Amino acid sequence: MATDDDEYGTPRRVRMSDEDWSAFLDATKAMFPEGRSPRGPVLRQFVQWYLRRPGAKLPERPPAGPWSTPPQT
Repeated sequence: MATDDDEYGTPRRVRMSDEDWSAFLDATKAMFPEGRSPRGPVLRQFVQWYLRRPGAKLPERPPAGPWSTPPQT
């Protein structure tokens, strides 16, 4: 189990299309260009907000970019 000082916690699995997962990475890197993959922190922030945890805020979205257009199927 993760402790309060464990930034990453236990790895979890999320199912989504490869296209959305890749686009999500591009969008989060637009907001957080430094460091490890920023998807995890954004997902954790969203979950905290979704659960209405005290002080939690909805993650800021990046401006529209190439990730904003759904892939053609």
